Amino acid sequence: MPRRRFTASQASEIAETKYFRLRAGDDHKFIAVWAVVVDGRVLVRPWNDKPAGWYREFLKTGSGAVKIGMQEVAVHARPVTGEKLLDAMDAAYARKYTTKPNNPYVKGFATRARRATTLELTPA
Repeated sequence: MPRRRFTASQASEIAETKYFRLRAGDDHKFIAVWAVVVDGRVLVRPWNDKPAGWYREFLKTGSGAVKIGMQEVAVHARPVTGEKLLDAMDAAYARKYTTKPNNPYVKGFATRARRATTLELTPA
């Protein structure tokens, strides 16, 4: 069965949003993260991989929600491992987050440890 994808308008809004709001599981609160869209796929990485953080909660439950505009959308999350997609995500971060204060984060998100925490979000 093919994975569901966000609609083109949802993906466009996510691509244009600098600080994307997501919630992992049911007990976490919505937080702002960096998200990019690569070939219609919504991708996120945590800056910090905390034991009780959103990334670990997504690994445990596989589900959560995102805010697209005023709409809350239930999502599933799955790890991404393909080098080609991870490289494209690094490039997408560099194109989207271009201010001087963003530079250390763009470089940091491209490290091996952070690339290993990449998740794809899909509508539930």
